Amino acid sequence: MAYDIIVIGSGPGGYVAAIRASQLGYKTAIVEKENLGGICLNWGCIPTKALLKTASVFENFTHAADYGIVASDFKADFGAVIKRSRGAADKMSKGVQFLMKKNKIDVIMGMGKLNAKKEVEVTGADGKIAVHQARHVILATGARSRQLPNLPQDGKKVVGYREAMNLPTQPKTMIVVGSGAIGVEFAYFYNSIGTKVTVVEFMPRIVPVEDEDISKELEKSFKKKGITVMTNASVEKLDTAGAGVKATVKTATGDVVLEADVVLSAVGIAANIENIGLETLNIKTDKGKVLVDKYFKTNVDGIYAIGDITPGQALAHVASKGAVICVEAIANKEGKYKHMPEPLDYGNVPGCTYCSPEIASVGMTEKQAKDAGYEIKVGKFPFTASGKAVGAGATEGFVKVIFDAKYGEWLGTHSIGYNVTETIAETVVARKLETTWQEVLDSIHPHPTMSEGIKDAVEAALGEAIHL
Repeated sequence: MAYDIIVIGSGPGGYVAAIRASQLGYKTAIVEKENLGGICLNWGCIPTKALLKTASVFENFTHAADYGIVASDFKADFGAVIKRSRGAADKMSKGVQFLMKKNKIDVIMGMGKLNAKKEVEVTGADGKIAVHQARHVILATGARSRQLPNLPQDGKKVVGYREAMNLPTQPKTMIVVGSGAIGVEFAYFYNSIGTKVTVVEFMPRIVPVEDEDISKELEKSFKKKGITVMTNASVEKLDTAGAGVKATVKTATGDVVLEADVVLSAVGIAANIENIGLETLNIKTDKGKVLVDKYFKTNVDGIYAIGDITPGQALAHVASKGAVICVEAIANKEGKYKHMPEPLDYGNVPGCTYCSPEIASVGMTEKQAKDAGYEIKVGKFPFTASGKAVGAGATEGFVKVIFDAKYGEWLGTHSIGYNVTETIAETVVARKLETTWQEVLDSIHPHPTMSEGIKDAVEAALGEAIHL
């Protein structure tokens, strides 16, 4: 078959690219080796949020007395919890199937790769190879759980995120290696339903990419929940010979041996760039990523790459935005779209972590702003002073805003607490519009809401706090 555009991979980068291409009049196909929706919809973003919702509901039962409700004799049905999560993933994957049909996109199931003629070869489950031509090919093959030599994953006792959301039974004890978003989300989930969890982090603080105040607050919250947190620590070796796992952990004061039913390796991801034909066409890569220009074109004409296989944040919303930019840039050059899209601003990408309390941030941390030479104004509003948070019984955390003192530029927002992932978009849009603190204060924030905390933090930065 001959197409205008073929997309290899159907995650939040791939399927969005295919839909936008179809909308712009291109004959489009998408190649997928497993399930439409990719890792995000099937084994990442969506099913994990279903698990985390269960954790939140279970916590509400645990603290029911705080809300004037008597609840007793409740427990987590682990099998049912996993089944609900898989159901959410299946529903979303079927939604992508519907979108493919709606947009008249051909779905080709199999493993796709480029050949020397810049064609796409697809190997089906039966081993048969079909060759498809396209004027443009977009690589969107995503990423997988990163494996370290000293943490070999066997899928049973030592697992990655995929197995962690589909374990046959609930472990009584778990060691989580790594405290990025994946690590802390699973640590929270399993702890909330009764698993004894230990988090081991190599860096001096958990969620190390976040502002330092966020890290401190989350560690305090986790310890309060009964999660053991070990920082400046590394798992040196694992012994899986017995019933469980023995992990030798190197710490500043010497080695300790921890025992657990399961070890979750959450030490990051590795891009899926193998066996997709990059070497055949001499497509340039660096440090395990495909090199692209600001419109996601590789060094080879007609070949593009988006999402986790390219440099930048490995986030679903980054992949989706990159997909739209990539396709619109192609269309503009061919007279199918009226203007060149604006390149992706990697400095204004929000990051969200869905443990409890939630974390949401965008822009510079306080340290980054200082290191960049800014004279800054910093404001912090604790949710203990928020009417909505008090009413919800969720007063953990705060909003922290950072402004350039000279011009009022909004440099960053870092928040931890109830529903903060729903409020971070205000900062993203405001920064895009080059808003200063004055415009924020001149905009009425509804009461009582968690979003008020942003306005209150801005007031605090200016020494004008009303509610503190």
